[in-house]
Amino acid sequence: MPHFSALTWRIVGFNALALIILMGGVVLVQTGSRGLVEERLGGVQQQAAIVAGSLAAYATDDQTQSLKIAEAEPLLRQLIAPTRLRARLYLPGGRLAIDSRQLLPRNVVQVNELPALDTVSQARSWVRRVYDGIMGVRPFARLEPYYEGGDDGRVYHEVETALNGVTASAERVDYQNRLILSVAVPVQGVKAIYGVLLVSTEGGDIDDILRQERATLIEVFAVATLVMLFTSLYLAGTIAEPIKRLAAAADLVRSGAGGRSDIPNFPERTDEIGDLADSLKSMTSGLYDRIDAIESFAADVAHELKNPLTSLASAVEMFSRAKDDESRARLLAIVRGDVKRIDRLITDISDASRLDAELSREAPQPVALSRLLETIIEIYRMTDHAVTFALKDQLPAGTVVRGRDERLGQVFRNLIDNAVSFSPPDGVVAVTATRHDMVVRVTVEDDGPGIPPDNLESIFERFYTERPGENFGRNSGLGLSIARQIIEGAGGRIYAENHEPHGARLIVELPVAPLHA
Repeated sequence: MPHFSALTWRIVGFNALALIILMGGVVLVQTGSRGLVEERLGGVQQQAAIVAGSLAAYATDDQTQSLKIAEAEPLLRQLIAPTRLRARLYLPGGRLAIDSRQLLPRNVVQVNELPALDTVSQARSWVRRVYDGIMGVRPFARLEPYYEGGDDGRVYHEVETALNGVTASAERVDYQNRLILSVAVPVQGVKAIYGVLLVSTEGGDIDDILRQERATLIEVFAVATLVMLFTSLYLAGTIAEPIKRLAAAADLVRSGAGGRSDIPNFPERTDEIGDLADSLKSMTSGLYDRIDAIESFAADVAHELKNPLTSLASAVEMFSRAKDDESRARLLAIVRGDVKRIDRLITDISDASRLDAELSREAPQPVALSRLLETIIEIYRMTDHAVTFALKDQLPAGTVVRGRDERLGQVFRNLIDNAVSFSPPDGVVAVTATRHDMVVRVTVEDDGPGIPPDNLESIFERFYTERPGENFGRNSGLGLSIARQIIEGAGGRIYAENHEPHGARLIVELPVAPLHA
């Protein structure tokens, strides 16, 4: 037996429950076999009244106020033959005069099943009774037993009632628990009662109709069950099985036991399962990329820290061997420089390592870019720098972007610091802010030597230090990498280019925030 998932069992179970409820409702509605019995009883009563009226009109003698048996027999045979009913005609004293079983060929041989004697047959009979009771064929309530009255019709209370001029009916069950309906109608004229016509159903005719209906219902239920199982298993196969595969692959990725496991892809699926697989695949790919970035970052950190530490260790070792104060002063200067470099690296590394968490945790806020740039430039103008700072703000009033003002301020400070480090004395660092449709563009330009064309993209890599000029190596190489990370987290982009006649231009583009945001 195949192992089905819990979701498969739930799908099959709920579909089966719905089918069982539907089946039970149909059976419950149809269990009203009482309606069929009453309908059948009404039909028998109408037929009995018609036959009794015909007998009273054509088979009676008004003078003697008696039945003409010779004329009643063919008339009764003709009227009862088309039906599945049994008719008995009783005289006013209750004595049997005519029985249709003796008139019709179909009733020449009467076959009755004997009560079951062996255990198996008794068990079958009991099961059938239980089935009939459950399916509404034969209620469990006890009815009056039917028996053959012989020549005396007064043993039937309905006949006794009809002899008094009142139509009566009865419901009985025979020894095989089969329903028999009977109606007694007086055959009467204007002044006298000539006899009683007792019309009854043959045992089991109504039961057979009900059993046939229930059998048909069970067949429909069986077919519906097979269809339900097929559709449920198909539905489970298209839902539960892919989810199981995705869950197993996700567990494998989490445990790391299978190396870099791939998430199953379902390109043929255009539904939610396909979307889930694509999302998990993209998420896993992003996690692997993040792991690669962390591994690369850790290796770069170790490499960048190793250089100043090696220089520091060499300087400390040489310090003990220095023979004059001048040599010791140079070694101390090297030690101070390496310590500052290590401190700068640790600060930038710490900032870069927690940047991802902060960007994902902090919700962006509207930032007035004009005010932010004006404040930053004012602070730089107040400090002692050999360069001139120029701000050209062309943003429309009220222009805002989405982000964190502290982080955006860090980006522009990094860009301005980078421009200052490459600007010659008396150079100009120009900051320009403009708006182009729904994008704000901020450029930072310097008068330095510019950026080699091959390095316009690589300068944003972590620990990039291949920069022209004597200032090379005086920073951690993380500033522009952090700036790109912040800008991309705000939904923008940052890139570099050179401008004429010489110098570098760093460009930041950010989407304009809606006024209602």
